[in-house]
Amino acid sequence: MNITILGDGGWGTALATVLHRNGHRVRVWGPFPDYLRQIAETRENTKFLPGVSLPPEIEWTADLAAALSDAAAVVLAVPSRFYERVASDAAPLISREALVVSVSKGLDKQTHRRLSEVAESLMGNGPVAALSGPSHAEEVARRVPTAVVVACADHDRAVALQQIFNSAEFRVYTSDDTIGVELGGALKNVIAVAAGISDGIGFGDNTKAALITRGLAEITRLGVARGARAETFSGLSGIGDLIVTCASKLSRNRAVGERLGRGEKLDAIMQGMEQVAEGVWTCRAALDLATELGVDVPITEQVVAVVHDGRDPRAAVQALMGREPKHERR
Repeated sequence: MNITILGDGGWGTALATVLHRNGHRVRVWGPFPDYLRQIAETRENTKFLPGVSLPPEIEWTADLAAALSDAAAVVLAVPSRFYERVASDAAPLISREALVVSVSKGLDKQTHRRLSEVAESLMGNGPVAALSGPSHAEEVARRVPTAVVVACADHDRAVALQQIFNSAEFRVYTSDDTIGVELGGALKNVIAVAAGISDGIGFGDNTKAALITRGLAEITRLGVARGARAETFSGLSGIGDLIVTCASKLSRNRAVGERLGRGEKLDAIMQGMEQVAEGVWTCRAALDLATELGVDVPITEQVVAVVHDGRDPRAAVQALMGREPKHERR
């Protein structure tokens, strides 16, 4: 199958290797032609996936029309800040018969919509699927065993995408809860920033465990209010992705939080980063969405205060610990 990946970051590149190993013809689109030529020549994405040798058969192009000209499946792997613009440009170029799957983890900044919703509203060629789960790009590209879930309102499309992506090292499950799968992947990044802040302050495993479990409760509350099923968040795109993103040294969101916890300023941190830490941008959209829905999200609220409002991380922890005692299930 001819498959096009929109987005030349680490995750798009890693999925290109998965699809290539599965026998597909893969094209990757990115916005900067000089850098794409460098990747093609060196067979390494030095900015976003350094140290991984890429197959020469993968094509790299900055020509969006050429990239999508005969694509039977399209993978949207664009950071949330640029997602709507790229999806809008791509929409008229994508075949109405093509399968479309969103693998980006975030929310639209202005509308607070899930990213597959954004794509679906622009493309109009049927339900857009979402693929998510505990899956560091670095490990996927190196064929470390990984399990994810692909969700779509159309079961047949979910199964078709499962067959396209599934391999001995990359196991894919299906779901029809696109809302839950996508929100789990987006909101866990916010909790991972909080976990990193805890690490940066110097707190221990007790604090991390509390943040993960209470973070899961927060994500589930917001997800259910948005129309997801609660049980989805006990799966790969919920607790699975939350654990790996909060605990791993490979997690960019946790790493940003750790540096904030040590007292560094966000602008200085972001200036030195090539790769995207989606939790930085998602936290405010998540808080706005929670406010609209009347959902209590205290961890997200404090992450926004630290990341965007300059609140002292220790003061944020004190605010969380000093909240009125309550029943665990409320």
